[in-house]
Amino acid sequence: MKNVLLPTDFSENSWNAIKYAIHFFNAVDCGFYVLHVNSLNNFIPQDETLIVDTYYLENTYIKPAKQRLRNFIKRISMLEPNKEKHRFFALTETGFFIDSIRKIVKEKQIDFIIMGTKGASGLNEIIIGTNTADVITKVKCTTLAVPENAEFIAPKEIAFPTDLNLSYNLEALHPLAEIFQHFKASLRILHINKNKEDPREDLDESITLLKDYFTGIRSSFHYLTNKKVEDAVQCFVESRDIDLICMVAKNLNYFQQIFFHSRVEKISYHTDKPLLVLHEKN
Repeated sequence: MKNVLLPTDFSENSWNAIKYAIHFFNAVDCGFYVLHVNSLNNFIPQDETLIVDTYYLENTYIKPAKQRLRNFIKRISMLEPNKEKHRFFALTETGFFIDSIRKIVKEKQIDFIIMGTKGASGLNEIIIGTNTADVITKVKCTTLAVPENAEFIAPKEIAFPTDLNLSYNLEALHPLAEIFQHFKASLRILHINKNKEDPREDLDESITLLKDYFTGIRSSFHYLTNKKVEDAVQCFVESRDIDLICMVAKNLNYFQQIFFHSRVEKISYHTDKPLLVLHEKN
């Protein structure tokens, strides 16, 4: 059985991520943990010498959140999930968001986190909110970020942008291999070179390792030369009709032009495709 964590702030983008998760794991035995965190960041006094009134917190934040979560679970049941394979559990936590996520990941032995992303008004750009960005970068658990307008499509073409510097344990790729087996998808490994020189000879060993790991999976290697990594990935995703983008967390630095913008303290990327981030296990 898979244990899947579904953090929610009761927004529509978190609701869309839950719908996506139910379809994504439709034929898989899953325990879905729907979690709402009453974040201490929202109501700790700026004057740290003040004491937080626990009675006030309980009645103003915690009890209403528990009731909203019960209503949320009822709403999920109306989606007609796979009752033979799916179980839903409501969880509430009061604390700092990332600390709460880490706690539940450990206690419930979570295999997968699925969260929503927020759209940017007037732009064809998806902004991954602070919470999702923090989970991707600070929690060592496979995480799928789902754009708020994304509708579930069984992934048939999966892009795997990589710098081919395989400094991580290849076992980190296991969740991706499972997805290929389940959906019979094709893997498109993408390496972007900023220089005009052909880098392939220097990367032969890494390419061989990836080919060996993904033996039996339809795959192809693609090399693009573009000084702007962001533009190259966007072009590739659109031209190949990619359904899902997958990255290993250690490659995020390489692709910071796509995901990290110095002027905006958020992760962003210019596509409406879900983003799967893989982590090495502790």
